[in-house]
Amino acid sequence: MDFQLSEEQVAIRDMARGFAGDHFAPNAARWDAEEIFPVAELRMAAELGLAGIYVSDGVGGSGLGRLEAAIVFEELAAACPSTAAYLSIHNMVAWMIDRFGNAEIRERFLPKLTTMEAMASYCLTEPGAGSDAASLKTKAVKDGNSHYVLNGAKAFISGGPTSDVYAVMCRTGDEGPRGVSCVLVEAGTPGLSFGAKERKLGWNSQHTAMVNFEDCRVPAENLVGAEGDGFKIAMAGLDGGRINIGACSIGGARAALDAALSYAQERKQFGQPIASFQATQFKLADMATELDAARLMIHRAADSLERRDAQATMHCAMAKRMATDIGSAICDEALQIHGGYGYLKDFPLERLVRDLRVHRILEGTNEIMRVIIARQLLRE
Repeated sequence: MDFQLSEEQVAIRDMARGFAGDHFAPNAARWDAEEIFPVAELRMAAELGLAGIYVSDGVGGSGLGRLEAAIVFEELAAACPSTAAYLSIHNMVAWMIDRFGNAEIRERFLPKLTTMEAMASYCLTEPGAGSDAASLKTKAVKDGNSHYVLNGAKAFISGGPTSDVYAVMCRTGDEGPRGVSCVLVEAGTPGLSFGAKERKLGWNSQHTAMVNFEDCRVPAENLVGAEGDGFKIAMAGLDGGRINIGACSIGGARAALDAALSYAQERKQFGQPIASFQATQFKLADMATELDAARLMIHRAADSLERRDAQATMHCAMAKRMATDIGSAICDEALQIHGGYGYLKDFPLERLVRDLRVHRILEGTNEIMRVIIARQLLRE
């Protein structure tokens, strides 16, 4: 067991850190305040291979592994968790197409996705089917051999009307998980529409909206995999998505800890820096220890998924639960160390607290992570 990154992984980390420091960090507060979706910067990230990190290189991907992806998303999120998280979702959709799509659909969609000429959204959650994803109601009825006709709605979709490709989990068969399929709906398809942009606590650099389908005709060749594969595809995508969002929590929490360390050494009370008080030191020590533990869990889950370990789904759930809970707690403690200044928008802490809070909800709530873990434990 080796806890050291390889030379290649260190180079990838340094590349992502440098890019994020130059292009995400200086703009993150403005993107948040003005709700700007940073298309130009995302496409710059794609030029570095960060829009298809674990997509095969034959269709424009970087052909890297899950651990490299976790390393990248930690670095990007240390600069802007919201933008990094959208890029993680885009990567997840590209991977699902690469992993489960046939040669024709891969060649048609992936070159544009890996350059981010086209942006992707993942459409699973519905107004009445969140944690119970297998009960989704969006329906796709075959019209001859040429098209599916979709009707239904998806909720809380990152990218919303700004995306170009929507990976939609829809019902083509009976109730339950075996009746779910995955189809790609392209922007501009008649019958595709969007709700108003959601007003959110955080994640303001990516737009979120309801996605609606009303007699939306989608070419049959836009089916990913076979009919009935959708739930399997969705869950496989979520395993990796949970690692990625956990890594984003690690990155945001690391930025919060760095800010707290710096502030605690500068801020003086009672004639000395607050870093000299044992109460502050203990907070910082616990934050650093828990951050390290969470990172190790994320890296173990990435390795497990890459090796297709039988317990990979449980490892991903464990890592996601731990990293997102700890990441959120570290940001809150860092804000506390800043005192009243942490509550001001002039400092990054309030934005980090807002952005990381949703990580405990998406990609499966942390309560559902506990269900997944318990089921695996009780099955053994």
